[in-house]
Amino acid sequence: MSQPSQFATVMIVDDSAVQNNHAATLCRQLGIDVVGQAKDGQHALELLAALATLPSLLIIDLEMPVMDGISLIQKLADQHQSGAILIVSSREAALLSSVKTMIKAYGLPLVDAIAKPLNIDTLTASFARYATSKAYAPSQQPKTIIHVTEIVAAITDQQFIAYFQPKIRLSNGMIQGVEALVRWKHPEKGMIFPNDFIPQAEEHGLIHDITLQMLDMSLIWLKYWQSHGLNLTVSINLSAGALADLSLAEQIGNRVAAAGIAPKQIVLEITETAVMADVALSLTTLARLRLNGFGLSIDDYGTGFSSMQQLSRIPFTELKIDRSFVDGASDSLQLENMVSIAIDTAKKLGLSSVAEGVETAADWQLLKRLGCEVAQGYLAAKPMPGEALIEWIKHNSKRVREI
Repeated sequence: MSQPSQFATVMIVDDSAVQNNHAATLCRQLGIDVVGQAKDGQHALELLAALATLPSLLIIDLEMPVMDGISLIQKLADQHQSGAILIVSSREAALLSSVKTMIKAYGLPLVDAIAKPLNIDTLTASFARYATSKAYAPSQQPKTIIHVTEIVAAITDQQFIAYFQPKIRLSNGMIQGVEALVRWKHPEKGMIFPNDFIPQAEEHGLIHDITLQMLDMSLIWLKYWQSHGLNLTVSINLSAGALADLSLAEQIGNRVAAAGIAPKQIVLEITETAVMADVALSLTTLARLRLNGFGLSIDDYGTGFSSMQQLSRIPFTELKIDRSFVDGASDSLQLENMVSIAIDTAKKLGLSSVAEGVETAADWQLLKRLGCEVAQGYLAAKPMPGEALIEWIKHNSKRVREI
């Protein structure tokens, strides 16, 4: 009996006629219309060019004559047209992991990369994981063109607002803290996300003011949540420009003291690249902040070459594992091993381990088994305004505990 699938049509690309026909049979059992069966990448491109509508799914082998699967994927990326891609190959797991990373880097939709022989169970499991990840994935926002004078006006008029994403303790499913994420409520252009204005703010020396405004808003919400019985931490991102300002540590300390908040409730997140921008100034600021009791988190851990060096010279209290390692770790031995190493490193150094970008229950359960302490991501909650947090806790605590 066929089962419903999120894919309406499929093209299968495999030089083995037996494997090709087998995959076609499985897809038909799942109610997917097979619109093409190609013997190699070149043949696939010819078939695709002849179709009026692209198939919603491409099942691609890697090893093929004339044009292999990797070259085909590159061509699809160059042409900016492709349905979702499922890699099915008999090659080693390390190669499959690399191809998955390559597909994501090209910006193509990736279902999975799985080992042959293909069967109905692995196929449906891959489809289910893909559907779940799409459900929790953040929607893509079109880039907004911003002029620096608009950022100056936004600072003056206090147009920036703080959103907060819960950080959940994996051992008991309870909220431990939140990460503060800046949003810009532009009077004409609507909600603007950080990637559209933070780089300009850093370039023109405006990031310091935005950081302090985020801190002020976070302190207000911390006091509000405390009045409702919630004792949380708030993580705030520090950029390279902010770290280079030697007055930053004192200004943060003064604001936190004036608000009556304990410094340990503020965790300052720093990326490796931010520290490397000016090592001496960065270390001066970070050492003073830690001396005054603030938490320090190394953000995006593992994405740079200097991670271990940074851990050895900065008094971090938290290690945040980058989403590029977390996402799909339950389905990749290589990613699982990388995450495991990061968690073990945190334990040996006495740091709290936090995994970001958790979007599937399988990844959540893996992190729990590996001993990761805290997780955040769309599976638990999207970023939300401060006033929504208490209601979110009331309606979602049970669900999160049961993941």
